[in-house]
Amino acid sequence: MILALETSCDETSAAVVSADGAVLSNVVSSQAELHARFGGVVPEIASRRHLELVLPVVREALGEADTELESLGAVAVTQGPGLIGALLVGLSAAKALALAKQLPLIPVDHLRGHVASLYLQPEPLEPPFLCLLASGGHTLLVDVVERGGFRVLGTTLDDAAGEAFDKGARLLGLGYPGGAAIDRLAGEGDPEAYDFPVARVPGLDFSFSGLKTALLYAVRDLSEGELERRRPDLAASYQRAIVNALTGRAREAVEQTGASKVAVVGGVAANSELRRALPEAAFAPLALCTDNAAMIASAARYAEVVPFPRYLALDAYASG
Repeated sequence: MILALETSCDETSAAVVSADGAVLSNVVSSQAELHARFGGVVPEIASRRHLELVLPVVREALGEADTELESLGAVAVTQGPGLIGALLVGLSAAKALALAKQLPLIPVDHLRGHVASLYLQPEPLEPPFLCLLASGGHTLLVDVVERGGFRVLGTTLDDAAGEAFDKGARLLGLGYPGGAAIDRLAGEGDPEAYDFPVARVPGLDFSFSGLKTALLYAVRDLSEGELERRRPDLAASYQRAIVNALTGRAREAVEQTGASKVAVVGGVAANSELRRALPEAAFAPLALCTDNAAMIASAARYAEVVPFPRYLALDAYASG
């Protein structure tokens, strides 16, 4: 069994996963309400909250799995990318837990963790497949040929899709996290009301900064009363543009690679319109879309194990 920790942003999570990918526990403590008043994640606040939550979350994960540290085969942890202060909390805790029982440590790349959410029971997806990874900090198209890694085909040149949702929500006066707020409001609006642009950049890359600017101008042109009335239409049209950008690139990648299977992971994979727009795709389960430790444990099964005590020299990294 592997105990994993995930503290890359604003979720403090611990999970216990078996060698064959059964999730024995997956405890996630979200800080969304804590950061909502600021309209986004405040790194220093996130780090301090991780310090308060990491050990209680570990205890709860071990309790739900009905196991103890002595019964584990290894400890895994997100090494990066993410907020450096938040990552260091999880990495330090993982080192201490592993050191206490002289267990090996497995550092995991956060992005590989998202892809590895597809390898967990009860319905693991077998490579090869094309994967769209869309989250608050990253938007990638990757070619997955084996469980231990992937080849990047395209990435965002500016904002990630999840970041575009969060910024759009702020412009519309909605809450945080923005993706969920826009998704809810969009159900009341007309996605054809506004023709927001989808940037066309070379290759299979993405760009969302122009879309965000278009929404800004649309909001500025409305009076306060008119904005209140048109807010659902703006949300629906904005969401449609983001989804069109993601699905369009994914289908182009399928044509170029000849992939027979498509998967979608990351926080944006929870978006209801994206799920409707790609009915042929395998989506990560909703509970595994946002940051969680079960996906980190899953990726750890295919990552390099660092033996005791070599892992004491490991450091976190903020960007991939």
